Amino acid sequence: MNQRRSRRPAPRPPEGTPAPAELARMARSGLADAARVAHWADAALGPGRDGATDDGKATLSDATAERAALDLGLTVAHVRADWDIARLAGLVEVHGDIARPGWRLRAWDRDESAVLRGWVALFDAWSLAHPEPAEHEPAAVAEVVSAMPQVLSFLQLSAGPVPVEQLLDLLQQRVTELRTERCEIPYGPQPEPLRQPQPDDDTPLAPLLDWALHALASVGALTCGDGQATLTPLGSWAVWVKLEQICVAAQSPAGNIEQSAEDMLRGCAQLRPNAARAEYRAWLAARTVGSAVTELVDAARGEDALLRGLAFEALRVVGAPAEPDVRAVLDEPTLRPYALLWLAEHDGVDPEDAHEILTREEATWLWVDTAAAVTDHGEGPLLVRHLESAVQPTVPQLLEEVRAVGHPRTVQVLVALAAAHPDPALAKAVRRAAFQVHTGG
Repeated sequence: MNQRRSRRPAPRPPEGTPAPAELARMARSGLADAARVAHWADAALGPGRDGATDDGKATLSDATAERAALDLGLTVAHVRADWDIARLAGLVEVHGDIARPGWRLRAWDRDESAVLRGWVALFDAWSLAHPEPAEHEPAAVAEVVSAMPQVLSFLQLSAGPVPVEQLLDLLQQRVTELRTERCEIPYGPQPEPLRQPQPDDDTPLAPLLDWALHALASVGALTCGDGQATLTPLGSWAVWVKLEQICVAAQSPAGNIEQSAEDMLRGCAQLRPNAARAEYRAWLAARTVGSAVTELVDAARGEDALLRGLAFEALRVVGAPAEPDVRAVLDEPTLRPYALLWLAEHDGVDPEDAHEILTREEATWLWVDTAAAVTDHGEGPLLVRHLESAVQPTVPQLLEEVRAVGHPRTVQVLVALAAAHPDPALAKAVRRAAFQVHTGG
């Protein structure tokens, strides 16, 4: 069978879409204040220094916020707002009371895709970046959040200003459809029918639409004024990307032998398993075993979860010579689940049974890490199907343990899963969990 693949050209963006470099410049500009606070945290906070938080909720402690405000010449309120945006965009990660830079901050000045992914993560979390006023009915808010993708799609297709009244009509139609289609199925044994609070059909949606539009404007996705809303170039691009379900195109198999480990892995990302293994073997044959293994382990240490999984697939091709290096990373939390699975399979455990050696916490961490790879590089339906691989028997148990495991990408994964899942009840529960993780609840 011919190993050469026919590659379908990537869909072309709408006419007038700025070039990637210009989009990245816009994203950098929009996230500049958040990046400034994140860089400050990188320099001023860390192991052995004063902690960023004192309540385990990933919000700045009063002392840290005041210190940042003094150092940066900002108000405390401004610092807290920028810190919140930095967390949602993945520029800073908080583990307990310690803050550390996210991989997007490390790649900030050299990687346009990292900047754009950070902005898209913020775009996905618009309802968390600008929480709704307390007086709104939570169930109605959840319906509006679920309905906004259709509103955004209409704005994108309109390619210009749209009257807010027209958007309100569309929102009302979509919310009505959601109420009609709703089929809330309880998880686990229920002795009595589960009764969910339903928003009144007469709940005014205009204030909620106003909140949603201003929330999207706050993250730079659209502009509002004179009774109209218009997507920004960044917002239009992001909606188009989601409509087309664009993934990063894999490099041609030809030439991967000359690439770095990271670039080689990216080039193999969309190949079938057999073809990818052939590429790994060719790449390994051109290098000494020691240097190749070191390079693959370094690629696995990066912040891209997809490359982490692929790096260990390539290490499986290496086999026994990689064992000392794999054992050496068992104490690294990010790599430990992958290393344990590799070692189990190397020792003869059936790959189907290898996951049984992981603790519940390690398996949950690996589930979130894999979901992060799907979120960054896959499609919504694949993320939904990923639910089936969780070790937890019910979704509520999964959400509870995901919240507890402390993976830095938890909020982004849950927001993406809520956006992709077709069941409104489950999506609402996942969105609530994302909000609770975000706020430390």
